[in-house]
Amino acid sequence: MRGSGFREHMREGHHRGGRHRGMEGAPQRGAKTFRRGKAISFLEMLHVKRATIKQQLEQPEFQSIQQILVGELKAIDLVIQEFCQLFDIQENETNDSLQEEDNVHETNE
Repeated sequence: MRGSGFREHMREGHHRGGRHRGMEGAPQRGAKTFRRGKAISFLEMLHVKRATIKQQLEQPEFQSIQQILVGELKAIDLVIQEFCQLFDIQENETNDSLQEEDNVHETNE
C-alpha cells in the first residue's frame, strides 16, 4: 500500500519527468514559437490555394468544372476556419506575417 507521500509526488508532476514538461506552470519556450510559426506559414499556404481557386472560378476555361471549384472553395474555407480555431490564430497574425515577409523582400532588392 502506498502512502500519501506518493500521491503528492504524483500530483506535483515529478513522476516520470513531468516537471520538465511544463506541469509546474513554467511557460514553454522555443518549440512552441517554432510550431506556431509553422502553423501560420501553413495557413498562408491555404490562403494562396484559396485565392487560386477563386481566381479559377472567374476564368471562362474553368466554366465546365465550376461546381467542383465551388465545392473546393467551400471545403478550403472550412479547413481554414477549423485550423484558425485549433491553433487560436487571429486573422491579423497572418497579415502581419505577410507584411514582414514583404518588407524583407523589398529590403533585399
